[in-house]
Amino acid sequence: QLRLVESGGGLVQPGGSLRLSCAASGFSLDLYDYYVIGWFRQTPGKEREGVSCISSSDGSTNYADSVKGRFTLSRDNAKNTVYLQMNSLKAEDTAVYYCAVEPALFERCPLADYEYEYWGQGTQVTVSS
Repeated sequence: QLRLVESGGGLVQPGGSLRLSCAASGFSLDLYDYYVIGWFRQTPGKEREGVSCISSSDGSTNYADSVKGRFTLSRDNAKNTVYLQMNSLKAEDTAVYYCAVEPALFERCPLADYEYEYWGQGTQVTVSS
């Protein structure tokens, strides 16, 4: 069964950077014909928000308006890992960040959490001075 593990979270000052990793194990993503990988975040009392995603079919990405120009999603297929580079971090970026996988083909990878089947356990990102 596919297992996702996030890492790289921590405490950073406003304006700083972090790189989150999402490593897939237990099942090679390459065995799927198509899949999308998404990053989501959630703070207490709020709904989970889609941050970014990538499609395996063409490597295209999608970003929430709140992170465009600051966050960059990339992947290393050989390592079965996806990265979220987060720059110019703001206090409002503080959240638990999750990665998720859906083994399906989309015209554009979705930022809606209900589209995703497999989820990691999350990693805390705190932006504070």
